[in-house]
Amino acid sequence: MDHEWLEKSQHIACFLDHDGEISTGPLIKKLHAAGKSVYLPVLDPDKTNELLFFLYQPNDPLIPNRFGIPEPDITRLKPISSEDLDLVLMPLVAFDEKGNRLGMGGGYYDRSFAFTLSTQQTKQDRKPCLAGVAYSFQQVDQLHSESWDVPLEIVFTELAVINTQ
Repeated sequence: MDHEWLEKSQHIACFLDHDGEISTGPLIKKLHAAGKSVYLPVLDPDKTNELLFFLYQPNDPLIPNRFGIPEPDITRLKPISSEDLDLVLMPLVAFDEKGNRLGMGGGYYDRSFAFTLSTQQTKQDRKPCLAGVAYSFQQVDQLHSESWDVPLEIVFTELAVINTQ
């Protein structure tokens, strides 16, 4: 919570941990306690392998998606534009020191944040900041990347904060 990106960000996308991912519940509680707006990903019903992000409050009803991952009820809310998020905390299977990320294979985050690849903003002004959240053992020496892969700027683990690029 003391990291500058968490301190200066108001609109933060996070994820609910699933299938062995690092637990995000305590972080989400701390973000809410700090007055941050927390958004959760939802599978876009109109676009293949893309995400929408919906505001999440404690005790909001959640509905399992086709993968069994709980999501906000999209019939009650409007999504925030991905460009309006300050910080995006992403799950991952593996990452390297260059910010390459291996996800679960659907390309959801890459498609949803492809617009960040073509921005002319400086690293300090880039929005949103894309960050991985993982266990330290998920770091590998090197991952192969493709032109469509969206790199991480930072990775938060239980042991360290790793600045990439």
